[in-house]
Amino acid sequence: MRAVTIKDGELHVVERPDPEPGSGEVLVRVRGAGLNGADMLQRRGRYPPPPGVPADIPGLELAGQVIALGPGAARFSVGDRVMGIVAGGGQAELATVHERVLMPVPERLSWAEAGGLPEVFTTAHDALFTQAELEPGERLLVHGGAGGVGTAGIQLGRAIGARVIATVRNEGLRDQVAALGAEVIAPEGFGARGPFDVILELVGAPSLGENVGALATCGRIIVIGIAGGAKGELNLAALMAVRGAIHSSTLRPRPLEEKALTARALERSVLPLFDAGALEVPIAATHSLDEVEAAYERFGAGGKLGKIVLVPEG
Repeated sequence: MRAVTIKDGELHVVERPDPEPGSGEVLVRVRGAGLNGADMLQRRGRYPPPPGVPADIPGLELAGQVIALGPGAARFSVGDRVMGIVAGGGQAELATVHERVLMPVPERLSWAEAGGLPEVFTTAHDALFTQAELEPGERLLVHGGAGGVGTAGIQLGRAIGARVIATVRNEGLRDQVAALGAEVIAPEGFGARGPFDVILELVGAPSLGENVGALATCGRIIVIGIAGGAKGELNLAALMAVRGAIHSSTLRPRPLEEKALTARALERSVLPLFDAGALEVPIAATHSLDEVEAAYERFGAGGKLGKIVLVPEG
């Protein structure tokens, strides 16, 4: 198979032996693999993959067709359309994935949309509902509303009846983000629009102080991105005054059992909304494996709406 690899910070497309599915695994012919911030960090040597996954093949989400079953695998059949999060190795023509973290692809979705769905919608759903316990009618602030997790969080908040406000730096994207179901504002001075019951933090430390100041009583901050910085000053007195809470979350290092639970939660609560046409996966661009350098450059440049997706067959 052909696969994207990282060596000394450089991207290469190389031939690798076809993987074979182990116990409970399926072999997937990858049709779409979304790019994420973790891939950018891994390329820079700042986010090593966990043990047991390809050390130099990036990719945390994929969609494709099942082409072989490992021993004991029974959830899917050869030919099924599947998608899911993986700990690495998604940016290749083939990948082995444990069947418990895979989900069926909704019929409405293209391969590119399916390949860009699992990581961002799993992250946003877990953060908003499992961690922050967002309720209908609450006020939700989404930082970085034009990105993959941002667009997912906006739509999920809207779907349960939360009042959603999103910060978007690129003025040219604000109308498109608003169409997803949010009131869109500039990041500067967002605190004046509070108080917020839940703040989905995708930028990191630069917003920390103002986030705390903008919390409603018993408000919750959920940190799932630190692209803008990992260290900031926290006013504990201000947090205590509103009985606020700060949560944080990552998906990649979680054990199989926990990842499987997030997949079942999406199957139960989110995938039916795709079947009904109530949710979408905005796609900024698609690239073949041979265009991987351009794909990473486009992701790193920012100023996009939605996902960058590799489609191995071009």
